[in-house]
This record gives sequence, structure tokens and C-alpha cells, in this order.
Amino acid sequence: MLALSRKKNEALVINNNVEITVLEIKGEQVKLGISAPREVPVYRKEVYVQIQDSNQEAVNVDGMEALKTLLG
Repeated sequence: MLALSRKKNEALVINNNVEITVLEIKGEQVKLGISAPREVPVYRKEVYVQIQDSNQEAVNVDGMEALKTLLG
């Protein structure tokens, strides 16, 4: 993991096309602005984990149903 220090209005660039800017700092909370192309999905980690879990459940459930159908 790369750890960087940034102040308000400072930014960092990832892969030449994603820019993350520190917009505001209040106590322990930091507000970030993210500029990225539309084709680059940006999620909060907890939302991303939920999406991954739901996708995995769908694969597992659909896979089991497909096997049951095949086996009769």
C-alpha cells in the first residue's frame, strides 16, 4: 500500500486518467473528489464488497439451479 499525505485542494493521479482531490477536511473526516472517465467504475469499498458478494451469490445459486435442471 502506498501512503501519501495531501492537504486541502491537493490531488493525486492514477493511471493518467483518474484524479483524486482532497476537497475538505473536518476532524477525522475527509471529503474527496474523484474525476474519472465514465467507463471507470468508482465505488465506496463497502458498496463494492456488497456488489461482489451479491454477484457471487447469484453465480452460486444459478449454478446450483442449472445443475439441478440438468440432473433432472
